[in-house]
Amino acid sequence: MNVLTDKLLSQSAYSHEIDVSFEAVDIADWLFNLAEAEYQRCCPPDHIAAGSTTADDGRRMSINVEMIGTGLVVQHYVADEATPSYCRMNSISDVFTPTGERTQVNVIWELIAEPIDGNRTRYTNRVTCHPTDAFMSFIEQHGQTFEQAAAARQAAGGDHNHRETPLFAESIARKARAKAAARMAAE
Repeated sequence: MNVLTDKLLSQSAYSHEIDVSFEAVDIADWLFNLAEAEYQRCCPPDHIAAGSTTADDGRRMSINVEMIGTGLVVQHYVADEATPSYCRMNSISDVFTPTGERTQVNVIWELIAEPIDGNRTRYTNRVTCHPTDAFMSFIEQHGQTFEQAAAARQAAGGDHNHRETPLFAESIARKARAKAAARMAAE
C-alpha cells in the first residue's frame, strides 16, 4: 500500500478548552482505555465502535469504526507517539461506500493538550488525510477528480471533527477528574 504523502485529501483541527489542569490530563490513558459507549457518546450518531489492541510489532492501537459523510470508515490507528499530552496515531483506514465498495486512505490523528492557565487546558483534535494509490485508482474508476474527492472529504471530515472535538475534550476532562477523585479518596 503506497501512501501519497505529497497529496492532501483533507485536514482539520479544532480546539476546546476544559476546566482541568494540564498536569491532570492523560490523553494516552484516556485513548487506550476508552469504553465503547463513551466513544459513541463523543460523536453521535457517527461513532459506532471502538477498541484497543496492539500491532504485530507491539505498538498500541486504537480501532475506531465511524461514519464520515456517507462512508463507513474502519480505522486501524497505530501509535507513533503516545504521551499524556500528545498522541500521534497513524492509520491505513478502510472506507466503505454506500454501495459497498471499499478503498483505503491514510489518516493521521493528533490529540494535543496544552496548558492555558491555572486549571485550564486546551485540547486540539487534528486530523490529516492523505490518499493511497488504491484511493487514486478508486476515484479514477468512478470518474471523479482528485479535487472533487478532496472537496468532499474536507467537507465531511471537517464537519465530523468539529462535532467530535468538544465531546472528546469533555470526556478527557471527566477521566482526569475521576482519576483525581480516586487518588484523593485513597489518601
